Amino acid sequence: MKFPKLFPWLCGCVLLISLVAQAADAAAPAIASPDRPDPAEIPLPVIKTSMTPLPGVGALPVRKEMPDVLTMNDGTKVTTPAQWAQRREEMRHILEYYSVGLAPPPPGNVKGNEMQSQLVANGTVRYRLIHLTFGPEEKLSLDIGVFTPVTDKPVPAVISIEMGASPPGAAALPKLPQGATQGKSQDVLLIVGNGTATPAASAAGGGFGGGGNAESIAARGAAKDYLDHGFAYVTFNYNDCGEDTTLRNADGSWAFRNTRFFPAYPNYDWGLLRAWAWGASRVVDYLVTDPAIDKDKLIVTGVSRTGKAALVAGAFDDRISMIAPGASSGGGTPAYRFSGAGRGGKEGLDEMVKKYPNWFSANLHQFWGQQDKLPFDEHWFIALCAPRPFIALEGNQDQNVVVNGVRQSYLAALPAYKFLGVPDKVGVSWANRMHGSVQGDWDALIAFADKNLLGMNIGAWAFDKFPDDAATPPTTATTPAAPTSSN
Repeated sequence: MKFPKLFPWLCGCVLLISLVAQAADAAAPAIASPDRPDPAEIPLPVIKTSMTPLPGVGALPVRKEMPDVLTMNDGTKVTTPAQWAQRREEMRHILEYYSVGLAPPPPGNVKGNEMQSQLVANGTVRYRLIHLTFGPEEKLSLDIGVFTPVTDKPVPAVISIEMGASPPGAAALPKLPQGATQGKSQDVLLIVGNGTATPAASAAGGGFGGGGNAESIAARGAAKDYLDHGFAYVTFNYNDCGEDTTLRNADGSWAFRNTRFFPAYPNYDWGLLRAWAWGASRVVDYLVTDPAIDKDKLIVTGVSRTGKAALVAGAFDDRISMIAPGASSGGGTPAYRFSGAGRGGKEGLDEMVKKYPNWFSANLHQFWGQQDKLPFDEHWFIALCAPRPFIALEGNQDQNVVVNGVRQSYLAALPAYKFLGVPDKVGVSWANRMHGSVQGDWDALIAFADKNLLGMNIGAWAFDKFPDDAATPPTTATTPAAPTSSN
């Protein structure tokens, strides 16, 4: 069939249809894609810091493998202690910029004032409420609870970052409301609202640690186990450092930046995880001066979101002797490259920057759907703890944690520990539980500390196994905790 006279006409029609379609596309609103941020998101105002901007996601290469902790930015392999020190600073800078934000330097003026003291547990434990002051003009403060066994020698201390429970006797601070879509698995950047104060929360309330008076805390759960073992138990409320809310001001900024530590440091873009970790470091500032505490045996832990904060604290504060994040889930120990939709399921980067972008640097959001362009992954936080003991306290039924994500972080951090000659000081424990914290977690923390801080023989405990390893049961077995959506 021949149609030479029709061909120019057909071409003209095709061109006209194409131009019309392009114009329609330009006029139509962008359509949200589940693997990329919703174009209707209201952006956060940029916070100018002292950091030089690093390349955006569009300028970064695809890197499906876990970024090597022993390869420097210029490609040089780390072979000396001096190079490792330099590499650690490179890694910290990258994590500050892309992951957790830039925090202020240590204030250098932390002071502790004992507000109350009492004996509990039939006189075997002393509880003290310590009011810390610090920061510009000493205007910042943090109440901490210090439980110590009654003894004549300094003892190791477990610093527990508590989720919503203030130390007994602590003043309850005014509290912002939560964001309208907080905790609902919705994109919280789609709305803004005015941040207004609400009445103070009860100092006794909430969190995985519970709360209550000094007598009841010393008599139950993790606190009792640590105290019975001869360790001190030190606690503070993470909300007293930065308010855990996705509420936004009318200009799109986070309402949490109006309260607690943030107004004193306007030129720092730290997210909430970094603020909670910074609070833990202020606790360390005090504990290293407390004669009842062995300053060389400080352990930091937390559960769920405060487990993430414990991970960050250990990576940025070398005075912390052992790091034990519990149930840290997405944004914690599991690798982003191996967690989340299409990458093993459960919680990954996309879920975190959708539901809880307030916890992170605003620069992490651009990697939604582009995890393979991350210049880091979560194993960097673990490697930065080396050569100090690190144990991930995980649950073999945790609905928020991909086992392979934790495995990949463990394996990718291990070279740093091997380089420093201490491969046994990084480990993982799998309690028989869902999301939360149970007896098996506390047992593992104590055993790991006994082995690595006290040099004790702990027998057959193994900290390099995973639930899906062939013929390998979980390292601990306990009654499963009730499921929770908290992270």
